[in-house]
Amino acid sequence: MFTNREVALSATSKDLRRTPSQVLVVGVAQDGDGPRLLDSPLAGRSAEAVGSTLAALGVTGAADQLHRLPGLPELGTDVLALVGVGKLDGGASPSAEQLRRAAGSAIRQLAGSETVVLALPAPHEASVAAVAEGAALGAYAYTEHKSAADEAKGNVRRAVVYSPAAGTPAADAALARAAVLGWAVNTTRTLVNMPPSQLYPETFADAAKDLAKGLPVKVTVYDEKRLAKEGFGGILAVGQGSLRPPRLVKVEYSPAKAGPGAGVHLVGKGITFDTGGISIKPAAQMDQMKSDMAGAATVLTSLLAAARLNLPVKVTAWLCIAENMPSGSAQRPADVITIRGGKTVEVLNTDAEGRLVMADGIAAASEENPAAIIDVATLTGAALIALGTRTAGLMGDDAVTQPLLAAASASGEPAWPMPLPEELRAGLDSATADLSNVGERPGGMLTAAVFLREFVGERPDGSAIPWAHLDIAGPAFNTGSAYGHTPKQGTGAIVRTLVSYLEDASGATQS
Repeated sequence: MFTNREVALSATSKDLRRTPSQVLVVGVAQDGDGPRLLDSPLAGRSAEAVGSTLAALGVTGAADQLHRLPGLPELGTDVLALVGVGKLDGGASPSAEQLRRAAGSAIRQLAGSETVVLALPAPHEASVAAVAEGAALGAYAYTEHKSAADEAKGNVRRAVVYSPAAGTPAADAALARAAVLGWAVNTTRTLVNMPPSQLYPETFADAAKDLAKGLPVKVTVYDEKRLAKEGFGGILAVGQGSLRPPRLVKVEYSPAKAGPGAGVHLVGKGITFDTGGISIKPAAQMDQMKSDMAGAATVLTSLLAAARLNLPVKVTAWLCIAENMPSGSAQRPADVITIRGGKTVEVLNTDAEGRLVMADGIAAASEENPAAIIDVATLTGAALIALGTRTAGLMGDDAVTQPLLAAASASGEPAWPMPLPEELRAGLDSATADLSNVGERPGGMLTAAVFLREFVGERPDGSAIPWAHLDIAGPAFNTGSAYGHTPKQGTGAIVRTLVSYLEDASGATQS
């Protein structure tokens, strides 16, 4: 099912003639006085010659700009590539995110090269981590359904980070972590990119089992009979219009060194295709609805990354998977369904289906009294209107949202805190059920989160379980051109944020 070819990552501080490459990449920054060549192996006349001709070559240092020049024999390369890092923010060195994006952009644009040496400024293990991570993300290519000629172009096979820190234990750890993050993000991208005729509830559940093989992880699949028996009315209702029955997948990582307690629970929306059901969507751009399972893919790969990194933290992921189709058996507007735990919901719009499957998952997670619940979903079009296509909306309790914001910042993934106004709850009142699945149109992203909060349980002492909601409707799927280390279509957004959050929760030290 998975054909990701992960780039091989390494680092060197030695004479580059001993590491022959097709391409040597050096960085160029935007300065007020014009483009400036950043620190690199270029020296003497070579550095002077390249630096003095940047403007004449049209090199500006803008992010995503890549210029190829003839290689330099003394540096063991066939091609010299100049990649822009953009304007430097208050310092002489690029930020971690600038390094990450520049490395990813270079590797993405150099697809087809065998070995690329990244000689961006990387004097210590933190910058090695950023460059390696960018390379791992930029090397992604989904070619499963391409012709043999297109598939043969492939991605860069080997990326070498040039750094004086190469060979140190910290740099080695940074490379290993970058490889795991690259695997997790790129696996998420592949799941999102797969055609819905190939990825549907049953095969998504099978994929979770396959991806977990060899890891200390337990996978439990709830089929439609078990879902009915155990009262998962939201998932069943959304999936009842499809010939492909729904699934709930519970994935558990419980290392002994994590100690007692239920740990962190992640809940992901897994609508493998969303037509809107009876409240059918317009035909235009409906093909993009293959991405409506990105939340479930994100929580799955984040947990598996935690297992690969041997983090001492318990993590449970709930993948709430269904296909939302219109048919004679589909749920109807005005139907009333019962969510896990007993609350009833009047369905006023069958295209507000993600919150129904998520309600089941959040209720089930609450029953285990976790330290925190984080749900991830491509939940509302309102999130795109409010925050655009690259920023995730973050709502919930400060105890969870604040560490998540810090993790997002450290990972270079834009996220923005949004409020949960109490007055929006009244808009969810129903004449026939405990609540309805939609409220007033203004503040739609916030109202959806207010709905989800209704299903977050309480601790034995009556206090609410700490909870956060991430709406990734914008950043999960890139409908525009590739940029930085981000490809078209599936992006794998928020995986790195969740892994960073889990590292912080476990006390693990990041590189």
